[in-house]
Formats: sequence, structure tokens, C-alpha cells
Amino acid sequence: MKRPEGIAGPPPPPGRSPARPSSAPPVADTPKAAPQSPKPSEPTARELRRSAARARREARALERQAGRDRRRAERGEVRRFTRHSRRRRAVVIGIVTSFSALLAGVIAVTFSPLMSLATIDVTGTQRLDAAEVTAALDEHLGTPLAFVADSAIGDDLAQFALIRSYSTEIVPPNTLIVRIVERAPIGAVEAPAGLELVDAAGVVVETVDAVPEGLPLIQLASGEAGERAFASVADVLISIPREVAARVETVTATTRDDVTFELRGSGHVVMWGDAERSAQKARVLDAAIAATDQGTRWVYDVSAPDSLVVRDANG
Repeated sequence: MKRPEGIAGPPPPPGRSPARPSSAPPVADTPKAAPQSPKPSEPTARELRRSAARARREARALERQAGRDRRRAERGEVRRFTRHSRRRRAVVIGIVTSFSALLAGVIAVTFSPLMSLATIDVTGTQRLDAAEVTAALDEHLGTPLAFVADSAIGDDLAQFALIRSYSTEIVPPNTLIVRIVERAPIGAVEAPAGLELVDAAGVVVETVDAVPEGLPLIQLASGEAGERAFASVADVLISIPREVAARVETVTATTRDDVTFELRGSGHVVMWGDAERSAQKARVLDAAIAATDQGTRWVYDVSAPDSLVVRDANG
């Protein structure tokens, strides 16, 4: 609606100036600059000193903590090592102590009068007098059993020719047993002083007036040949069965391989040969005796048991 001339329009709102028409050309919009962050302020010297001091304190704290951790680990390692070391040391000390106590006990017992030789028992004697043998060993009485030497016993027994071997046994607390094995005669040999009973080694066991029952008379040449022949006779008499040896009355030999028997009672002659295959020869001899007339005196040659030869001793 058009106002009449001379009438003004409504007043402009307060605080707002009326727009004036502008004759200037419009200005193009310019881009606004981005807001810039405020530049950090440079640290002061005091702040730098504080920061350095703080860094040093932290470094020292870390160093102290590392030192504590290292020392703790070392203490643990030392405790672990010393624990094994102490255990080993305890074991060693225990062993040494036990051994020392045992050694002391052994020494005390060894030299104690309770463990000294007080009794000597001699067994196994037949021809020897046991009391005589015991008397020969009396010098060892009072000796600690641990110091009774077997060689010293042997030296004292060497004076008895009848002893072939011996053995000893210590019976705590104070007894020594001596077991004697005497020489066993295998036959009788004629000698100027009479008949001597000899063992397989030729050692004279006893001198007698007559050949004992069950032993043969050994007839040999004198000299070195007789000694060699005796060795052959001894080998044969040891190897033949006991029942055959009991029937032998005389034995002769001139060489190692021609040992000959004469049987007791019947007068049969047995050409035995050497000591080889004695068991087989004994079986062949028994079979030959059983198969022949015992009213005749025979010669049985069993020196080669696989080839028995039998002939009349009178023919």
C-alpha cells in the first residue's frame, strides 16, 4: 500500500541504523585464515635444571633397583650353590667320620687282648702226634689274630715230613684251627734200615718191618733209572681204582711205560703200561679175570685196553 506523501514510515528498530543505499560495488568474500595454535613457550633454565635433576634421580633409582635385583639374584645363586656344597660337605664329613670310627674300632679290637691267640686246635693227624704239632706252634700264643701269619705257621710245620699240606682257620675271638693233611703211603720200598713206606712224591712216611696189608711192595732198580721208574709207578698207583690197588702185591718197572703188577693170592701178572686210561684198563682186567680159569696163573696185558692179550704165565 502506498503511503501518502508527507507521512513517514515506522521508526527503525532501536540499535539498528537504517540501511543506506551504497553505490560501491560489492566486495568478494575472502577466505578466512585457519586459527593457529599457540607456539609453546621455550623452557626456562630453571625448568631445564629441574628436568635434568628429575632424569638423574630416575636413572639413579633404576640403577639402585637393578643393583638390588642383581644382589638378590647373586644371593639366591650363592645360597643355591652353598646349599649343595654344604650337603656334599656334610656327606663327606659323615663318611670320613664313619670310616674313622670304624678304623678306630678295628684297631682297638685288633690289638685288644681279647682278640689275641689263646687256643690252637690241630686236626687231621693220624701218624703224627697232635700235641707235638701244637707244641711247635706255641710261640704264636698271645699274638693278635690279625697278625698270625700263615707263612709263619708253615715254617713251624716244615719240620714234620709227614705233613703234605695244611690249612688254617681263625675263629674269633682267640682260636686258631690248623687242619693237617698227612702224606699217604702208596707202597713199601726196601731200604738198608728196613721197609720204608713212601708217598707219591717219594717222601718216607714211616719205617716198618713188614709190608702193611693193602700196600704193594715196590721193586725198582737203583740209581737214576729207578727214580724215573718210581715216578711212573707212583702215577699208576694213584690213577688205578682202589679195588685194583688193594689186590696188587708187588709192582715193578724199568721204564715209564712198562709198569707191571703181581696180584695178591693168585699170582696173576698184569702188564699195565703207563697211567693213561687206567679206568678202562681196570674194567678190561676185571672182565678178563672173570672169563679165565682161576686155577691157572695168567699174564694179562692191558697196556692197550682195546687189544687185550692173555697168556699162560707158565707157558
